[in-house]
Amino acid sequence: MRQGSLVFILFLCFTTSFAQRPLLNMPDHDEKKYYFGITFGLNFSVYQINYTQSFATTDTFKRIQPTWQPGFNLGLVGNLKLSNFIDVRFIPSLAFAERTISYTYGMTTFGDSTVTKNIESIYLHLPLQLKFKSDRIKNFRFYALAGGKFDYDMAANARSHRPDEFLKVSPTDFGAEVGVGFEFFNPSFIFSPEIKLSQGFTNQLYPDHGLQLTNAIQSLYTRMVVISIHLEG
Repeated sequence: MRQGSLVFILFLCFTTSFAQRPLLNMPDHDEKKYYFGITFGLNFSVYQINYTQSFATTDTFKRIQPTWQPGFNLGLVGNLKLSNFIDVRFIPSLAFAERTISYTYGMTTFGDSTVTKNIESIYLHLPLQLKFKSDRIKNFRFYALAGGKFDYDMAANARSHRPDEFLKVSPTDFGAEVGVGFEFFNPSFIFSPEIKLSQGFTNQLYPDHGLQLTNAIQSLYTRMVVISIHLEG
């Protein structure tokens, strides 16, 4: 009986000690000069609109309102170590995005008339980021990021001659990104959830004054929130 009690106590002490000292996964990872991974995520995008003076002085449109819409991202991750606390990352990816613009015409013989239109984009998304890392706490790390981006919209309709176009957008965009993320070290990979804000600096409006909506809008800028999962090795 006493021997069984002693074995139980030793087993309890061993398991308690092991729980207090968790196994360090991928202990040599921080020594790597570079590594790669894959990324996928969900995005929410919207246009920021600046209006022309004619929008306020004419009654063609009573309201022009953009709304957020979801999309998704798929890409690759390339990470280069600069120091113990700073990395540089290049994440080429495809971003499938959609934006909605609702506009209400002024008073007509039939009353107010509201139209909702979608603008679909397929971006070749090329961000270059600096990643600022915390110390590793066992199998966990926090980081922040900041950088720039270049986007090319392969679905842009700037050169389209379709008669049903209501607004034309340019294909290229430059901008900035900021965000935060976490790294969870597993035995063979790093699971890294991240959220970032992407802001475009280039006016996306393509001037076609034959379109009524173009005459009411001075500029369009892209804004996107991206929630990503990186799987890195």
